[in-house]
Amino acid sequence: MSTPFEAAAGISNRCQVLPTLLTGGQPSADHLKALKAAGVEVVVDIRDPMEPRPLDEPATVRQLGMTYINVPLVTGRQTDRDMDQILSALRDNRDRQVFFHCASGNRIGGPIIPYLILEMGMEEEDAVSEAMRVGLRSAELMEWGMNYARNHQLG
Repeated sequence: MSTPFEAAAGISNRCQVLPTLLTGGQPSADHLKALKAAGVEVVVDIRDPMEPRPLDEPATVRQLGMTYINVPLVTGRQTDRDMDQILSALRDNRDRQVFFHCASGNRIGGPIIPYLILEMGMEEEDAVSEAMRVGLRSAELMEWGMNYARNHQLG
């Protein structure tokens, strides 16, 4: 049996962020089948349902017996409520194998920053570097993630 990272071969910007958190761009139906076979239990998708896709992802994920969570994130209109929902989905499933994606890996970079800082205790600079590694290219999303983390840190 392959690892989730191996199963995600061919997905743009695939990245093993944590042992139970794999990120990337849009998967195909074959990718989803391979991810399921490799132990992925949850798919967190932050694409808007109206974005063009190569498949009916919610139906495919559910048919494979995995949990599908969609928190639509539109760049330029992201809110703290969006971040709360995304971080809740990741936090609630931290003990399960999760594939977290958008279309290319850019949008997931914003929420990765506060997740790594607030949930994993990572330093800000390291969290930003990790977000860049997963595909973050938007300064706006980086700023959103950093501001959220700073505004929600204890102490």
